[in-house]
Amino acid sequence: MDTNTLPKAPIHFQHMNWFDRSMVFCAVGFGSGLMPKAPGTFGSAFALLFVPLWLYLGLAYSIAAVVLISMVGIYICGHAAKVLHVHDDGRIVWDEFAGQSIALLPLLYLQQMNALWVLLGFILFRLFDVWKPFPIGWADRHVSGGLGIMLDDIIAGVLAALCLFILNFYFFN
Repeated sequence: MDTNTLPKAPIHFQHMNWFDRSMVFCAVGFGSGLMPKAPGTFGSAFALLFVPLWLYLGLAYSIAAVVLISMVGIYICGHAAKVLHVHDDGRIVWDEFAGQSIALLPLLYLQQMNALWVLLGFILFRLFDVWKPFPIGWADRHVSGGLGIMLDDIIAGVLAALCLFILNFYFFN
C-alpha cells in the first residue's frame, strides 16, 4: 500500500522539544512540504529558489554545498522520520531540495542556467522522482532510514542531470 495516499497525522510542533522541532521544520522544507497536495512538487519548486545562490557560488562551491545538503539531509530526514513515527512521509521534502539541486548542477557547468533549462531540469527531476525507474524504485523500497529517504531523490537528481547533459549535447553540438 502506498503510504503517501494515507491520511497524514497532523504534525504537532508545539509538543516537540526545540531540537526535534528544528529538525522536522527543516525536513518539511521550511513548510513547503506541508502543502495538502503534491508536497514533493512544492518542495522541488522551493529548491528552485536556490538557483541564484548556485549562480553566485559557481560550480565548485555549488557542488560542495549540494554534497553538504545531501549529507546533512540523511540525518535531518532520518531524525524527522523517527520523531513523526513514519518511514518516508511525503511531507519530508529535504530530499527534494538535494535531488532538485543535483539535477540543476549541469546547467552551471554548461552555462545554461536560464529559465527554460531550469524548468526542464525541474520537470525531469519530478518525472524521475514520481516514476521511480530502476535504480530509484529499488533504493526507495530497500534502503531505510535517512539514507533511504535521501537516496532515491539523489539518484533521481543524477538521472535528471544526465538527461540535461544529453539534451544539451543534442541541441548545441
